[in-house]
Amino acid sequence: MRDAGLDGLASERLQLRRFTVADGALLQRLNSDPEVMRYLGGVERAEDTQAMLEGRILSYYEEHPGLGVWATLERSSGECIGFHLLNHIRGEELIQVGYRLFPQFWGSGYATEMSVALLRYGFADLGLPSICAITHPDNVGSQRVLLKSGLERRGERAFSHPSYAPYGVMPFFEREARDWLFDDRGEP
Repeated sequence: MRDAGLDGLASERLQLRRFTVADGALLQRLNSDPEVMRYLGGVERAEDTQAMLEGRILSYYEEHPGLGVWATLERSSGECIGFHLLNHIRGEELIQVGYRLFPQFWGSGYATEMSVALLRYGFADLGLPSICAITHPDNVGSQRVLLKSGLERRGERAFSHPSYAPYGVMPFFEREARDWLFDDRGEP
């Protein structure tokens, strides 16, 4: 499997590609959707989305090869459905898997499908020893996705970084490579 940071990580129906500077409007459309942002702190201002694109996405590719936030495309249409990520929880050494999808693509299994592909990539190709995820306490749908992806609920954790601190304790999911790779859920 190719380095997802170089584009091309694919699942049956989806493919990832790097974001570019030209994706600012696309990312702003995602981050300004009230449904999408319901559990993510609310709609983001354009300048906050631009800062995310420049710092948390574009610069991150170079700072952490193989990790990042990628645009998620339907392979059949080429349409961008949102993004998936495999990156550090801010202020931590922990690597997380996550996603943000436009509402019209919810319920299609896309979040789980690409999360599984990213877990496999992180464990098998990057050799990460463990991968985790966090969600808003009320986001039951995302919690189900994480469980279907093969992560396990490991209680709750709070993180001090300003991006997470307002939420207090959040559901925490994690899995070690040696367990996930040999579990039937790791090979859907």
